[in-house]
Order: sequence, then C-alpha cells, then structure tokens
Amino acid sequence: MQKLKDAAILFDLDGTLVDTAPDLAAAMNFVLQNNQRDHVPLEDVRHMVGQGARVLMQRGMAATGQPASETQLDQLFDQFLDYYLDHIADHSQLFPSVEDTLIKLRAAEAKLAVCTNKPEIASVKLLEELNLDGYFDAVVGGDTLPVRKPEAGHILGTLEKMGGNLSTSIMVGDSANDIDAARAAKVPVIAVPFGYTETPVDQLNPDLIVDHFDDLIPALLKIL
Repeated sequence: MQKLKDAAILFDLDGTLVDTAPDLAAAMNFVLQNNQRDHVPLEDVRHMVGQGARVLMQRGMAATGQPASETQLDQLFDQFLDYYLDHIADHSQLFPSVEDTLIKLRAAEAKLAVCTNKPEIASVKLLEELNLDGYFDAVVGGDTLPVRKPEAGHILGTLEKMGGNLSTSIMVGDSANDIDAARAAKVPVIAVPFGYTETPVDQLNPDLIVDHFDDLIPALLKIL
C-alpha cells in the first residue's frame, strides 16, 4: 500500500461512486410532467446521464417530443436543479464497497478528488447527504472550471485543486467522457462497467476494468 501514498485518485461521481439514476430520473420526469411531456423510463435515463443536468434535460425533451430551445433549456435546467437539490438522495445509494474502499485509500494516505460533470453545488450536497464529503481533497463539478470532461483541463484543474501530481494520478470512471478526458490529460484510467454509458466500457479501451470496488485497490496498485 506504500505505492498509494500521495497518489492522486480522481473519481467520477454519478454511475461510479453513487447510483444516482433514480433521483435524476425523478427530477427530470418532474420537469417533463410540468411541461406536458411523458415520463422517460429509468433504464433510458441511465444512458442519458454524464454530460450534466442541462444536457440531461435536453435529451429528455428530445426523447419526448419537440427538442427544447436554448432559452427553454435555461428554464428547464433551473426547474430541474431546484427539484433535484431537494430530493438529491431520496433513492441514490453508494455502489457496494465504495465507502470501505475510500476508507482504505485514506488510510494509505492517497489524495482523493471527485471530478464530475454534475454541477458543483449538487455534487457537494450529494456527498454531504451520503456522508462522503470528508474523504475528498477537492470536489470539482462541471461548472467549477471553464472546461469539463472530456476536456483534459477538467482533470488537470482537479489535480491542481487537490494538490495532486500528474505522474501518480489515475482517473476512475464509467463512461467515454471519463476515459477520453483521461487520455487527453495523459492519465491512466480505470473503468467500472455498472455505470451510465451509451457504449460499454470494454469497447472504450480503458487501462483496466474492475467489476466491483473490492477490486479497485489492486487495480490501482497494478497501474502505479
């Protein structure tokens, strides 16, 4: 475990650490219903997540009728965020062994951060509601920096905020955004196959895939 000391481990949030799809779907469907649209099934929502709430609403509107204009999207985003922040952890749950793994990484003196396209205010609140906020040196949302995943700058900016070193950093995520951002930043990337992605992660060529968080630390040690 000595290899993990001061290593910088960056985690995506939705679909990687936390199964947030039920609450995201509820918020999106609340807004859709208020705008005279049909509900989108939960399993469909799982493939719409990853680009932030604004894109989620854009995809939800396109899936249920006339696509939304940019002006309408601004209003829908505000409606979504108001509802979601009030119901952010009604049904969201950590994936198995996530907290045990974070405890072990902290004990090994690794540096940890969340690097997500979710708005920062929602990311921070979700972590607080799930009692995860104390594990991370930085929480960088999709609106924290001028860029977001899949841009390399989102990972590089997160590393700067967490005090991490590029040479000992690893991204952990569940989608093309995570893998593409890591590749652009020249950072190794580990993928989980149980998250939210349009393309299965085994087709996206991450450095390693772990099926369960119990396997994450051995994978990190292998890369380091």
